[in-house]
Amino acid sequence: MPDLEAELRKAVRGDVGFDVTSRALVTMDASNYRRVPVGVVAPRDAEDVAAVLEVCRAHGVPVVARGGGTSIAGQATGTGVVLDFTRYMNRLVALDADARTAVVQPGLVLDRLQEAAAPHGLRFGPDPSTHSRCTLGGMIGNNSCGSHSVAWGTTADSVRELDVLTARGQRLRLGQGFAGAPDGLRALAEGELARLRTGFPELPRRISGYALDALLPEKGADVARSFCGSEGTLGVLTEALVSLVEAPRARALAVLGYADEGAAAESAAGLLPYGPLTVEGMAADLVRSEAGLPRGGAWLFVETGGESAGEARARAETIVRAADVVDARVVTDGAAQRTLWRIREDASGTATRMPDGTEAWPGWEDCAVPPARLGAYLREFRALLTAHGLRGAPYGHFGDGCIHVRIDFDLLTEAGVGRFRRFSEEQADLVVAHGGSLSGEHGDGQARAELLPRMYGEETVALFGRAKAVWDPDDLLNPGMLVRPAPLDSGLRFAVLPREPVDVAFGYPGDGGDFTAAVRRCVGVAKCRTTTASGPAVMCPSYRATGEERHSTRGRARLLHEMLAGEVVTDGWRSEEVREALDLCLSCKGCRSDCPVEVDMATYKAEFLHHHYAGRRRPAAHYSMGRLPVWLRWVSRTRTAPLVNALAGVGPLAWVAKRVGGIAVERDIPRPAGETFSRWWRGRRQPEDGSRRLVVLWPDTFTEHLAPSVGRAAVRVLEAAGLRVALPPTLRMRGRPVGDGRSRSAAALLTARRGRVCCGLTYVSTGQLDHARVVLRRTLDLMEPVLDTDAPVVVLEPSCAAALRSDLPELLHDDPRAARLAARVLTFAETLERHAPGWRPPRLDRPAVGQTHCHQHAVLGDTADRRLREAAGLDGELTGGCCGLAGNFGFEKGHFEVSVTCAEEQLLPSVRAAGPSAVVLADGFSCRTQLEQLAGVRGRHLAEVLAEGLDEVLDEGLDEGLRERPEDRPEDPPEER
Repeated sequence: MPDLEAELRKAVRGDVGFDVTSRALVTMDASNYRRVPVGVVAPRDAEDVAAVLEVCRAHGVPVVARGGGTSIAGQATGTGVVLDFTRYMNRLVALDADARTAVVQPGLVLDRLQEAAAPHGLRFGPDPSTHSRCTLGGMIGNNSCGSHSVAWGTTADSVRELDVLTARGQRLRLGQGFAGAPDGLRALAEGELARLRTGFPELPRRISGYALDALLPEKGADVARSFCGSEGTLGVLTEALVSLVEAPRARALAVLGYADEGAAAESAAGLLPYGPLTVEGMAADLVRSEAGLPRGGAWLFVETGGESAGEARARAETIVRAADVVDARVVTDGAAQRTLWRIREDASGTATRMPDGTEAWPGWEDCAVPPARLGAYLREFRALLTAHGLRGAPYGHFGDGCIHVRIDFDLLTEAGVGRFRRFSEEQADLVVAHGGSLSGEHGDGQARAELLPRMYGEETVALFGRAKAVWDPDDLLNPGMLVRPAPLDSGLRFAVLPREPVDVAFGYPGDGGDFTAAVRRCVGVAKCRTTTASGPAVMCPSYRATGEERHSTRGRARLLHEMLAGEVVTDGWRSEEVREALDLCLSCKGCRSDCPVEVDMATYKAEFLHHHYAGRRRPAAHYSMGRLPVWLRWVSRTRTAPLVNALAGVGPLAWVAKRVGGIAVERDIPRPAGETFSRWWRGRRQPEDGSRRLVVLWPDTFTEHLAPSVGRAAVRVLEAAGLRVALPPTLRMRGRPVGDGRSRSAAALLTARRGRVCCGLTYVSTGQLDHARVVLRRTLDLMEPVLDTDAPVVVLEPSCAAALRSDLPELLHDDPRAARLAARVLTFAETLERHAPGWRPPRLDRPAVGQTHCHQHAVLGDTADRRLREAAGLDGELTGGCCGLAGNFGFEKGHFEVSVTCAEEQLLPSVRAAGPSAVVLADGFSCRTQLEQLAGVRGRHLAEVLAEGLDEVLDEGLDEGLRERPEDRPEDPPEER
């Protein structure tokens, strides 16, 4: 629609996007549905909104308001123009602590309001599990609730006044006493008083339909309240005056363990008289790890508040005594409470997979029944699932009788979709039979609006239609939702995806080898859209740097979905839109661990680049940095490191080299070491104690050529811990014993093939997967003698360890040796913990700062590292986030600014704030390089720090037993294998 686009660009000051990327990003929300818009507008203010409505009304094009895009029922998608309020209309306009109110714009993320209110001892009452990315406008549109609704109600309970634009451009300020009511609304309500008093069930979580009963005189004729939950079908919100509540000074969390979910559900209503802040429930099938939870097969999370920690704890203990539990735990420590709450909040993503990995989908995500009937309802619900051959894992707001559940519907076949419809109809009847609401939190949208007559009856639903006509007589706003809804089984987002498996390089073991299924993992929960990194979390640094949806994990997954669909993105693997969105993916793998459904965008990016550049010239950086091991090996073989370093120090030559190599001109080129780690190894005197436990130390490219001091330090510490260190073989010889890359056999030397092991990381990250496979198969050939032993493989560089643990078996999924090697890989700290359990590191007693490597966090885990640091007296938590360099990413042309922004988020501020005695830890070469180039700080690998500690101990004569014994030093080094 070129005329529409041109008129919108002329009429609004905000952003107008009719391009492929803008449209593809908003085809879906977090539901089962997909609708392709004609364009997207990010308005700057209410004037822009009015202009959009005027232009679209003239063209007869629908308008859909969108916040965080986390709606479960499809109401945040549309075929017309989508209004994105998150880009500009996202401010906290005012906060009045005395009046306990705030004025907010619709795109304001809930957590930003909570952060502003917290210093005043206040908060916004409702808090959905998506609080870090859902917007106030979306919460008002859905009448969202959250875990604290038993104490503070729904969003409607916190709304005072709303500024709204109608589809015909009328500006209204909605409030009580029919304030702001459009013409005809009061007459409609006063003519249906009997129906408004009797046709709406009294439930704490009645979200379905329009809240027309709020217009009753005894309820204050509250037009603002009746607008809540209208899902953008009545008017467009531009500003809201909301109430805040006093936050308890202290909180305690009682986690109550029950035998099963039925027992937990039946207990929940009985706890309400004790005034809890939450009564949340979940069963064991949604818990990845039960660490920290009391015994049981299901749990209630009951939070209490008080003026002091003692008072809050006393209330929690009272609840424990009143509850008939298998086991219980009361927690007052804030960090421990957050850890436990994270288990509950992540259920919204965890529930999208059955325990066996089968996909599960929303659709009946949030039905609500009277709390006293919850136990009986759950039993009948389970029976209904069984009758249809379906499975689901219920959880949710047990105190309000509201249950969330994802069900393993087959939405890919005609028969499966038919079963989805039949189940939906019977489920609606079951909810109504228990006096419940089809929606108890997320709204009806397309998923349930068709079934509203079963809950309200035809006459009340017809009244909804009359109300819609009063507000929006042209049916311009979000048509197909609530009134005259689209069928619940139409427009399913899976219908457009290919039915045959896509030919891909990686194995995708968690998705049955199906790339399409891997892309389907992203259901739109949008945890990747958080604007601040919390705790050790990594995901998604490029989104936090840019604030653009296309640079979030969800945005990239949406583009890949549309690439597979071929309707909006039509160029397949050659798509420039997908390439541009993936360009700022740092391949940090944070989504692999931080995303509740374990989307692995780093792998998807490598897969895409592999196909995108197949048979074509690649960017220069893919040749310069993607094949870094080759170039560094040539420098080593020719012994030209001094010459290379000298030339790199000549400004004009370095500038030319960077331009040719696709490297950011702001970067300094790392300098190869004069002596590689392996050359140092061959020249050292080595202990020959066969009784020691053998470990094989992996000479990764960075340790080998750029930071051999890390390798030397690791050898020092591993040997001090009583281990015997060897390097991987450099010759492929049949039947040779594992040693250190040396051999005395002349015949073997003549027939052997020389090589170096490599994890293939740089090839994988640049999508050169054919090269990666060749390198990795050669590595497996060399490592066969190691695999015939029980020796662990110690990898010092976290990114290389992660590549061996995850990329290797997924890329060479047809080679059983890959899984065997992956299982052998240990980090430095894991090696010491598992194979030298009696060894104690030197006590350093110094503060430590720095950052946990993103691949360590996402793939390897850092529990062993934490324990090792604690044993060494290195105090302090390392930050989360990402260093921003991320291998080749921060060196590539065009990435420098984003790279710096990522580093400035957590890493650099923590290092600058550290005292002079602090140890700056950075196990990754990229992290150390970023620290040096941006902050002039030398970060060190933990192995280096411990080795220095050992030397200090020896210098002081405190532990002579750690010195090498003379008999451990052979007079002559063995000859090279």
